[in-house]
Amino acid sequence: MDLGPYEYIVKRIDGDYAYLVMAGSSDEKCVARALLPEEISEGDRLLYENLQYSII
Repeated sequence: MDLGPYEYIVKRIDGDYAYLVMAGSSDEKCVARALLPEEISEGDRLLYENLQYSII
């Protein structure tokens, strides 16, 4: 299992889900908002490492 680190940008938020785009890619990844920091907003940069997301 690969635990990162990876950088993502929050492309959009839709209800209980956020759609993330990996830096340098156009593929969207759908993630439940319960797994993300509460204070995220569209355009935020996130770091995924060791099964956790944090705002950078």
